[in-house]
Amino acid sequence: MKVNVQTLDAQPAGDLELNDAVFGVEPRTDILHRVVTWQLEKRRAPARATRERSDVARTGKKFGRQKGGGTARHGDRKAPVFIGGGKAHGARARDFGHDLNKKVRALGLKMALSSKAKDGSLIVLDNLDVAEGKTKALVAHLAKLNLTKALFIDGDAVNVSFAKASANIIGVNLLPAVGANVYDILKADSLVLTRAAVEKLEARFNG
Repeated sequence: MKVNVQTLDAQPAGDLELNDAVFGVEPRTDILHRVVTWQLEKRRAPARATRERSDVARTGKKFGRQKGGGTARHGDRKAPVFIGGGKAHGARARDFGHDLNKKVRALGLKMALSSKAKDGSLIVLDNLDVAEGKTKALVAHLAKLNLTKALFIDGDAVNVSFAKASANIIGVNLLPAVGANVYDILKADSLVLTRAAVEKLEARFNG
């Protein structure tokens, strides 16, 4: 698949041949759904388990008389009413038990990239250099490219000037190639890759 490459100023910068094994896969809703579900569940932070009555190490010896002591008839220091005792109705550790093998995850990423290429939402740029890292300059570039809600993916590391210029622009997200993921790609209206990003993504699946 051949695509036109542009500069950030919307000027032509040649073309690029995309690997059909990465950008030409027929998307399947069930695979994309499984990968997105797995990804979102992995983001969840389950509560750390608190120590309940059976988990604390306190004496179980009765520490007072049953009658005549003028206090409650306690028989265990593990009770929640005592300092150092177990927590009553504490948080429980949870395992959501959702796992996905690497082949399905890789296939999901290929399908997400291919879906953007298929519906014309994929743009390839030569680089992401922004003059002096100015937000005003980047806003003008985005208007020329007709981009509003877009995910930009760069090579090994994100472009520093672009990161600085885009920090305050709502709807613009920037990731290195290693951070490319199905959820962010599908959530964005447009996917913008640099030449370096295309190279890294294709190498990721061929390596």
